[in-house]
Amino acid sequence: MRFAPVLRSEWLKIRTLRPLLGALLALFAVTTAFSLLVRAPERPSPDFDPLSTALSGVMPGQIAAISFGAMAVSSEFRGGALRVSLAAVPRRGRWFAAKMTAIAVPALAAGWATSLAALLAARAALGSGADGLTGGEQVRAVVGCGVYLTLMALFAAGLATLLRSGTATLSLLVPFILVVSFVIGDAAGALVEFMPDRAGQLVLHRTHEGTLGPWSGLAVTALWTAAALLTGAWSLRRRDA
Repeated sequence: MRFAPVLRSEWLKIRTLRPLLGALLALFAVTTAFSLLVRAPERPSPDFDPLSTALSGVMPGQIAAISFGAMAVSSEFRGGALRVSLAAVPRRGRWFAAKMTAIAVPALAAGWATSLAALLAARAALGSGADGLTGGEQVRAVVGCGVYLTLMALFAAGLATLLRSGTATLSLLVPFILVVSFVIGDAAGALVEFMPDRAGQLVLHRTHEGTLGPWSGLAVTALWTAAALLTGAWSLRRRDA
């Protein structure tokens, strides 16, 4: 079977699973709602970053992106769905590529829509506090934010393929992002820059310090994602459906 019909069938699965559409809606709603609540300090300090403040809703919102990627894959491991999929598409690599593409495209579209809406909402909330932002900085943040959310969704999808469980994937990633990355990460010194979430989030900052910059940070997150996808593909090839 050619790639196009396989991709079409995988997209149909995602489009018809309500929890997946709900996750993308939650990504938009949560991120935008948090951005509406931001306020500029009355006396901004020199290190006040209006760009990262405006997109601070991405931090809780990314949980929905991770859930989307994990659930899109874990649904194949329930009720023998994977056996049916692989019976229709015996070439597992082709099926896996189609599944990841079907996850990436809506995640990227939702990520861009979310980041743009969140930035516009936060600019209204910040008022004059956001006046110093340039057009280039805002475009970079919106584009980079969408790419970052897509990479995190694919990272979760790769891990879910390896672990064969959405629950296990979320139990691993959510505490890592909410606790380990910030609590233990701050004690890790310069190494914290190279964590998958912290590296990619540099694109949301107006200024940055350290080894990585906005795009090199996204590249580090992309490497983590590639490693997760390759490991997931290896597991899919080696293990029975």
